[in-house]
Amino acid sequence: MQKYAVLETGGKQTLVRVGDKIEIEKIAVEAGQETKLDTVCALSDGETLKVGTPYVEGASVTLEVAGVKRGKKVLNFKARRRKGSRRLVGHRQELTVATVKSID
Repeated sequence: MQKYAVLETGGKQTLVRVGDKIEIEKIAVEAGQETKLDTVCALSDGETLKVGTPYVEGASVTLEVAGVKRGKKVLNFKARRRKGSRRLVGHRQELTVATVKSID
C-alpha cells in the first residue's frame, strides 16, 4: 500500500499521493515554486491511518506549483414562471495546477 493524505484546501477535500498532479483553488504562489500545506485531514503510511480533529498535527504536504488555469464555466439560470423574469450568471474558477512532491 502506498502513502496518501487527504488535503483540505478551498473548502474541498482531495485525496493525494506522491507524484499526483492536482488542481486546487487558486493559492498565492508563483509558478515553479514549492509550498507546504498543513491542512491535512487524514494521513496514511500504507499500514495505519491517522485522522485529525480537524487536522493531523505535524502533518504536511509539499506541492510544486506548475501554474494557474481557469476551470470550466458554471452557469446559474433562474426564471420565474409566467413573469418574464430571467437571470443568467456565469462563473469560472481560477485553479492552481500542482504536483505533490512529498507527504510528511
